[in-house]
Amino acid sequence: MASLPICPSSPSSFLSWPHRPISLSFQPKNHSSSASPAAAHVSVQDSPPQDPAPPSDPGQNPKISSTARFLWVNPNSPRAAELARARAGSGRRARLAAAAAALAACEPAEAPVAAALEAAFPETPSEQDAAIVLNTAAGNPATAVLALRWFLENADVRSKVILYNVVFKVLRKRRRWSETEALWDAMLRDGVQPDNTTFSTVISCARACGPPGKAVEWFEKMPESGCSPDMLTYSVVIDAYGRAGDAEMALRLYDRARSERCQLDPVICGTVIKVHSTSGNFDGALNVFEEMKAVGVKPNLVVYNTVLDAMGRAMRPWVVKTIHREMVSQKVQPNRATYCCLLQAYTRARYGEDAMIVYRKTKDEVMDIDVVLYNMLLSMCADIGYVDEAEEIFRDMKSSMDTKCKPDSWTYSSMVTLYSCTGNVPGAEAILKEMTEAGFKPNIFILTSLIRCYGKAGCTDDVVRSFGMLEDLKITPDDRFCGCLLTVAADTPVEELGKVVDCIDRSNAELGTVVKLLADRKASTESFKEAARGILSGVRGVVKMPYCNCLMDLCVNLGQMEKACALLDAALQLGIYSNVQTRTQTQWSLHLRGLSVGAALTTLHVWMNDLYTTLQSGEELPPLLGIHTGEGRNMYSDKGLASVFESHLKELDAPFHGAPDKAGWFLTTSVAAKHWLEAKKSSELVAV
Repeated sequence: MASLPICPSSPSSFLSWPHRPISLSFQPKNHSSSASPAAAHVSVQDSPPQDPAPPSDPGQNPKISSTARFLWVNPNSPRAAELARARAGSGRRARLAAAAAALAACEPAEAPVAAALEAAFPETPSEQDAAIVLNTAAGNPATAVLALRWFLENADVRSKVILYNVVFKVLRKRRRWSETEALWDAMLRDGVQPDNTTFSTVISCARACGPPGKAVEWFEKMPESGCSPDMLTYSVVIDAYGRAGDAEMALRLYDRARSERCQLDPVICGTVIKVHSTSGNFDGALNVFEEMKAVGVKPNLVVYNTVLDAMGRAMRPWVVKTIHREMVSQKVQPNRATYCCLLQAYTRARYGEDAMIVYRKTKDEVMDIDVVLYNMLLSMCADIGYVDEAEEIFRDMKSSMDTKCKPDSWTYSSMVTLYSCTGNVPGAEAILKEMTEAGFKPNIFILTSLIRCYGKAGCTDDVVRSFGMLEDLKITPDDRFCGCLLTVAADTPVEELGKVVDCIDRSNAELGTVVKLLADRKASTESFKEAARGILSGVRGVVKMPYCNCLMDLCVNLGQMEKACALLDAALQLGIYSNVQTRTQTQWSLHLRGLSVGAALTTLHVWMNDLYTTLQSGEELPPLLGIHTGEGRNMYSDKGLASVFESHLKELDAPFHGAPDKAGWFLTTSVAAKHWLEAKKSSELVAV
């Protein structure tokens, strides 16, 4: 047929079958007509309608001037069959949608469900109809189970397990484990044999919401039903074993899947990486990631996020950077989870520059950042002195419209810590005021930072006032708070030391006794050493070294070198300082990295006395002597330990000089050291 005639039609032509209105406008082949294109309608009648004779005056015949037009299609053409199928499919979809809606509105009782389905299906529904309705009407799992029973009795079902699997998935989606077990029992009573899909669905449901170990138990039932696990099932069960804490069994299943030559895919590889990461085997996680790429399995976004999270928790930010670059080169589009993994990795490792790049990228892409990530960023900024960056982040938090991003007590604590580390008293006080106005009470972390800030600034009276706030809020001082007071005491002038010692005594009477014995020149060194040993033995391991460092700083500042040496001896006996000295045939070294200035000077004093004693006994020194201070900034001093020692060694006229090829090392030869030691008496070695 060369062309399709277009003809006006009366409304009765809508009754012809099949027909379908076309939404596109249709331009009639009338080049002389200036009228706008008229809407065309398709009609597949047995014969095309005849065009009426054109009226003498078009304005006198309203029917002919109508814009409604019809497109006639030969009923024997393929196009007519397509249109008929489209109309039939559209009607079927509408009928099934209505059935699902009616089922969703039913009460979870047998009678209402049966009535709704009987009304929706006057004729016997097919198996596919039943599956669609069950899957669509998944709002109420109890209704889905009742509907399943009706379909099993009234529908044309060839494979009952298909409908059971649909309802199992509905129950999994709603996390209904007890109903899942009940439906399993009903399926077995019905004589229906489960298949792999049944097991994988039930196992994944058990993993998500069942008791621990249930997923493993169901996996072990598979051979009884004649089912062999596929890769999807292996993936679910490996993850279940990992969640149950049985990493060994999870990895054994992974090896079994590989030995059975199952095709690896990103799902199972990502699961194994997660199991390795959860058990702390970060090398194993990285090995699986590299192995999957070696065998041709291309990592997807989920795998990349999983391995990024693993390497972040492993404190390997350099690996995180490499994997992220690879991800970008493979054109895998990162999502919010990716940026969260990157931020967590970089903030934990204190990679400030990288963390801020990711943070600003996240802002540019308008992705949500919750208060936990904000606080991790602020904590990092406080530790590495990123004042401007922290203030930017803090402003972003306050300006955010999302309530999940608003500052909380940890946010204010990080900001106070930031200003405290830099000695910015006005900044710390302003944050404290803003915090109280926001309805938050200062906690022990904020007061600890505030006291440290006042101590750095030499505001002893403000230290005492802040300590009074602690008592007013009825907050019990902890070990870190007492350590902060010790740090303040070490930097407090002698004339004001009593005020800080009183705060220490009120916080911890035993520690207060140690500090009083230290400051009292009449107190014996032995009594001080025993009291210090008692307090150092009782505190938590994480504060043993800070306590010892602060006490030795106080000893040095008060000129109590004998008590400082006794305290060092007690610390060495308790194992607080380990590997301070190392000896080889070619070099003896003193390792001071991590010690405070007072503790390092005390250790140097003792070491040089030991060297002098060695020479006096006739023993030879090794060819090289070295002092390792490290090159970073010391947390107990505004200056790095290396710069402090460089000045101190010059004052002593000691022959130790900075090594040009080893940062943080001071070296000398045995000849130079021997000449210098013999020129000095041991009592004059160190002038502190």
